[in-house]
Amino acid sequence: MTKSRAIVIVCDSLGVGELPDAAEFGDVGSNTLGHVLDTQHPSLPTLTRLGLLHTLPTPATTEMPAAAYGRMAEVSAGKDTTTGHWEMMGLIVEDPFRTYPNGFPPEIIQEYERRIGRSTLGNKAASGTVILDELGEEHMRTGAPIVYTSADSVFQVAAHEEVIPPDELWRICQVARDLMRGEHNIGRIIARPFVGAGAKRFTRTANRKDFTVRPTGETALERAHKAGREVIGLGKIADIFDRVGIGTEIRTESNSDGMRKTMDLVRESNADLIYTNLVDFDSKYGHRNDPIGYAKALESFDGELAALLDTLREDDLVFITADHGCDPCDVSTDHTREYVPLVVAGPRIRGARPLGTRSTFADLGATICDLLELPSAGLAGTSVLAELGVK
Repeated sequence: MTKSRAIVIVCDSLGVGELPDAAEFGDVGSNTLGHVLDTQHPSLPTLTRLGLLHTLPTPATTEMPAAAYGRMAEVSAGKDTTTGHWEMMGLIVEDPFRTYPNGFPPEIIQEYERRIGRSTLGNKAASGTVILDELGEEHMRTGAPIVYTSADSVFQVAAHEEVIPPDELWRICQVARDLMRGEHNIGRIIARPFVGAGAKRFTRTANRKDFTVRPTGETALERAHKAGREVIGLGKIADIFDRVGIGTEIRTESNSDGMRKTMDLVRESNADLIYTNLVDFDSKYGHRNDPIGYAKALESFDGELAALLDTLREDDLVFITADHGCDPCDVSTDHTREYVPLVVAGPRIRGARPLGTRSTFADLGATICDLLELPSAGLAGTSVLAELGVK
């Protein structure tokens, strides 16, 4: 007998339609997956077969799914990465993280500059690629890091790797993390290293690093780790949870690199929980309003997912979900308040298993606790394991 394993794949930003409270977030009409399908018509045979297209408000196919499928609503007060991931692991965020759509207060920037011993550029809400074109060359002349934010709860610091090496950039981002607490509690400080020789030629590198706050309560990850289960986080998962509950951290360079490393772990490791974030959907395509790139990334993921499914053991379950939306066809470049998919596949799931609309992302964490035979008391969410037909 093999033990049950959970493989969670977060397609970062793959929302499946506006939530009922989308108007409160300025996101009426958002539908990340639906709009990519409508405008680009990608070929997604594996995801279609599993039921992803049935998680949309109106199913985008008549093909009967061969796995479990549904959608989950977010109840936390936000639409950012940290909030979404914490909720899916059983921790509801009731007090939203601070946002600074008009830039950070002068006293914050002045104190930050004092602590790092450098002046800064920017201090405004901006697209990460646009601000490099605008300020990248000045940064290279002056050595001043670029500070910017967005509609999300982020304090981002960009620097050319030849001007401020990644290790030093990470250090000054930790300074920002220490500063942005309490009254100015912000979800993430993000290091944004880049390379290149000038405007329109700057490109961000894989040396990104996120500095989050420590989870404000116990999560399914921490519960599993404390119970002696092996938990591996890939991509930015360890950053999102401030490494609480993560036994092993594995960095990734792209969606495809994340999928390759996930498949290697499924074949070679005996981990109980493999938790992977595929950030390219969000950072490269959603935030850049690039539905063409988003569609191509979905097609690549579809093929890689088919290969992953072929490596599963009899008792493995793969959970495919998202943390929020980021509609590339939206007028803004920010996250969107949407339902997210919950697709569950594995050798033991045979035939269509509709899961309906779940009231919280936390149903995922409760299901993982159930699968790994851990108590879920004290965590939000309701397990769907019995509905999968595998018990």
